[in-house]
Order: sequence, then C-alpha cells, then structure tokens
Amino acid sequence: MTRPIRILTVLAAVVAGFALPLRAQADAAHGTAPHGETAQAVGAAAAAQATEQVDIITPHITDSHELELPGPPPTFVTHVHLPRWAPVNVPGIGAVDFSPTKHVVFMLVAALTAAVVLIGVARAHAKHSHRAGAPKGFAAGMEGMILYLRNEVILPNVGHHGNGFVPFLLTLFFFILLCNLWGIVPWGATATGNIAVTATLAIITFFVVEAAGIRANGLGYLNTIFYWNTDLPLPMRILMFIILTPIEIVGKLTKPFALMIRLFANMTAGHIVVLALIGMIFAFKSIASGAPFIMAVLINVLELFVAFLQAFIFTLLSSVFIGQIREAHH
Repeated sequence: MTRPIRILTVLAAVVAGFALPLRAQADAAHGTAPHGETAQAVGAAAAAQATEQVDIITPHITDSHELELPGPPPTFVTHVHLPRWAPVNVPGIGAVDFSPTKHVVFMLVAALTAAVVLIGVARAHAKHSHRAGAPKGFAAGMEGMILYLRNEVILPNVGHHGNGFVPFLLTLFFFILLCNLWGIVPWGATATGNIAVTATLAIITFFVVEAAGIRANGLGYLNTIFYWNTDLPLPMRILMFIILTPIEIVGKLTKPFALMIRLFANMTAGHIVVLALIGMIFAFKSIASGAPFIMAVLINVLELFVAFLQAFIFTLLSSVFIGQIREAHH
C-alpha cells in the first residue's frame, strides 16, 4: 500500500507545484497582485513556495530536528519539531548537542520494528512447531530467510564454530534492511543515508572483526598488523616488514571505510536520482510526456530491491572479513 500512496503524493505535489506558478503568471499577465504586491514579488514568492511544496525527496536523506508527518493539501506534510536539549560540555571536545534528530528517531523505529517482528516470528515459530511440526505463513517465510543467511552466507564465510557470530550478523542485516525500508515509506527518512550512521555501523563491525581475530589467533593476531615472514632471510625480512606493515594497517582501515561508503552512497544515490528526474519536469515546464515521472517511479521500485541488496552485501562482507581474520594464522 505504500507504493500507491507515494505515487499519489508525488502527483499531488507536482500538481500543487504547478498551480502556484500558473497563478502567479496569470496575475502578472493581468497586472494584478494581492495585497498591493508587485507581479514580480508574487511570482518569486509563488516559485519559492512551489519549490518547497514539491521537495518531497530530500527530506528522506537529510537530517533535521523535525519530523515530516502526513498533513493537509496542498503540501500533504506537517512538520513536528523534536525536543531540543541544552548542549553538554564534553572535556576535550566542547559543547555537544545530544538532541534527537529525525535519523535518530527512525533508527529507534527500525530497531523497535525489528524487535517486534523477530520476537513475534520466534513466538509464532515455537507455537506452530509445537502444534503442527512446522511454522506457517509469515513465520515460515522469515524462517527461510534467516536459515538462508545463516547456512549460505554467514557460516560458510565465517568458518568453523561460527555460530557465535550469527546473532550479530543477523542483527546487522535486519537493522540495516529496516532502516533502508523506512526510507522508502512516504514521510519516512533513510537513516542509512547519513554517513555518521553508516560510519558507526562500520566501526562496530571493525571492532567485532578485530576481536574475532584476537580470540582466534592469540598472539598470532599481531601478524595481521606487522608483516614478519619467517621464511625469508633476515635482511629481506626486515625490508619487507618496513614496506608491508603500513600496507597491512591501511588494509585494515579500508575495510570499514568500504562498508561505510558503499552503504551511504547507494542509499543516497537512489533518492538523488529520483530528485533529478522529478526536477526534469520543472526544468522542461511540462509533464505532458510523463517520461521523467515514470522513470522516477521505476527508480523507486529499484530502491526496494537495493534496500535488500545493500543489507545483504553489508552482512556478506562483514562475514567475509571475520572469516579472513580468523583464518589469518593459516
């Protein structure tokens, strides 16, 4: 149901966006303006208001201290201001604003949605398995998805005795997926379109990867940082140590950087493309062909696929990185 609602929202915003400029042009043609204003002033104000009304894309990826909720026409948006707290003085950093923002709210919504859905599925699975021997309906579909991720993605890449990493990696997948999906919903916001969010996810994953390496390799973990090849002669060993150790360190840092940028860029790019396509309607001052609008709808459909794909890729790469460092001693 969200897809038809979003299409109607876009259509209504486009119609509203054209109504004001046309009204301003009509006033200018007749040399009239309400309240004694000049035709140029009316036209400028109408154009600015029209731009604000049709800007329904950038709020999905930009952060702010207010939420966009369903509202009356012509904008169909009501702005709700979030509480603002006094900044906290952190030693060595300065004043830090811990006030909630739109992306924080939608991260909490995504986490709450994941908890409600997965706990509900677990209870339904236990009930159906106890009565009928197999889950049914939505619980069966979720079980298939979870088992596929565990048996085909996580365990083969993490390696032997990798069950301990399954809860973390499944949590990553569903949290990122729901953040992505909430960004597609009308009046929603894509928290994963905020580089601070993706950076935090990447940093958490980095620490889990390194902790897995320390636990699996013990002192051998140092070989993943300092290159020391005992098969080489001592002079060559020292030379390769000097050359390759910085490369090993950079390699460690590029992995979370790649996770951060890939998720951020892909979730931002889709909305930017939609914004560009909708903007073509106003650039050409015509909606007669409908091509930009149709392309924007198709891009939104593609975004639904990308939401699942990016959650899958983040989980897959995290599994690969954990498996690589656990097998580093080989």
